[in-house]
Amino acid sequence: MRVKRSFLNLTFGIVSQILLIALGIIIPRLFLVNFGSEVNGLMASIAQILIYLSLLEAGVGAASLQALYKPVAKDDKQSINSILAATSSYYKKTGIYYFWTVLLIAIIYPFIIDSNLSKATVFVVILLAGMSGAINYYFQGKYRILLTAEGKTYVNTSIITIINILNSIVKIVLLSLHFNIIAVQASYFIITIIQIVIFKIYIKKNYKWIDLNEKPNFEAIAQKNSALIHQVSFLIFSSTDVIILTIFTDLKVVSVYVMYNLLFNMIDNIIFTVNGSITFALGQTYHESKSKFIKLYDVYEVYFMAFIFSLFTIAYILILPFMRLYTYGINDINYIDFWLPILFILLKLLTNARTSGINAITIAGHFKETQNRSILEATINIILSLIFVQFFGIYGVLMGTIGALLYRSTDTIIYANKKILYRSPWITIKRWLVNVGIFLMMLFVADYFNINPTSYITIVVWSVILIVILLPVYFIICSLFEKEIYLDLKEFLKGYLDKIKGRKKLKS
Repeated sequence: MRVKRSFLNLTFGIVSQILLIALGIIIPRLFLVNFGSEVNGLMASIAQILIYLSLLEAGVGAASLQALYKPVAKDDKQSINSILAATSSYYKKTGIYYFWTVLLIAIIYPFIIDSNLSKATVFVVILLAGMSGAINYYFQGKYRILLTAEGKTYVNTSIITIINILNSIVKIVLLSLHFNIIAVQASYFIITIIQIVIFKIYIKKNYKWIDLNEKPNFEAIAQKNSALIHQVSFLIFSSTDVIILTIFTDLKVVSVYVMYNLLFNMIDNIIFTVNGSITFALGQTYHESKSKFIKLYDVYEVYFMAFIFSLFTIAYILILPFMRLYTYGINDINYIDFWLPILFILLKLLTNARTSGINAITIAGHFKETQNRSILEATINIILSLIFVQFFGIYGVLMGTIGALLYRSTDTIIYANKKILYRSPWITIKRWLVNVGIFLMMLFVADYFNINPTSYITIVVWSVILIVILLPVYFIICSLFEKEIYLDLKEFLKGYLDKIKGRKKLKS
């Protein structure tokens, strides 16, 4: 069942990301053409500020997910209901704070930034964007956590993909017809309501046993405050750069940062999808058999890390040719920069390749034990970014984030291996070194062949070619260095195939 759900999560997730990447490339281009770099930067700045409101959910969401793994693995519906009741209670209380915070931001922000848009327009755009998040938070947050814990991420993915496609199509139509920014944002708000209705219908039909009147188990999510600290740290290094650039540079520079970050975030989303397709299995296995968990964890870490490095190798090779095409005709600022891909790649590798360690900490529930480390990471990030931005501008905020990640990624590797897996951190460090070696080797080879596509079609063709070549190269070389893990992978796959054959025989 777990392997089947992992497969469904992965399949639905990848298809979803392919569709959303295609649409996600079109819309920012339309924003740039219709409104220019300044408005594009402003919209990104507003979006990043509103992301901070997700902190209201972050702590309880992570704590609830970790608490649900055990009862879900044992199919203990009473315990599940008591945890959901506690989660729902928290959401209802903080939902009011969410609303008032959105309103306050909408009132204050127009007076802080320097923009050609009227203050009334900025106010309405923030209000519509913020209310969409508030409604999502209040009505469906708890149900999405349950689906994730059960391994039904594919349900979340399917609904959100349908809604995002609908939203993207409406945006493309409105932007093509030159509607103003308020109309574009209002369409998003209306479509959010549709998403909530779909989630409500699905839960009502498939989870009739859910009872939020069960006595809330607040103790199960007692670590929500410690979990929140981890989420704050994550948001700081993923969102603070745009805020700092908005304050210390100008919105055109923000637009450059956002365009690079947008493209790399598309890869992040693919990685997140793949990671989410198996995390629930790791979480449930942890509470059943520690030895089996470590075997599964090692297989996951080796091949997931290889997958991450292969994707970012392709991204580095193709990012500048794509950016030249994508920003052609946009002359209010230069988008082509040799150093930005290097800094972004380093940042993204440090962020994503430590995911296995972060998952181990989350699954084991070590939120409180590691919260001071997260606080230190956030502090390093803010201090370095504020200093470096004065001297290096857009490079400075990236350097500040990289500095914080160098500390936290190393710390995560050491902590996860020593405190949770009870082994030497050199096991994971060697895996990093192998992938870094392959990465540098592949860049050298790519430079020799001088890959420089000059059209969207040739970029797509080269993307496919590089995926077909690089993914097996990374997997094969990593397997050669990790023969025991390779044998464990074969064992897992053989067990899955045997189960499929057994079901077919029973049916026949």
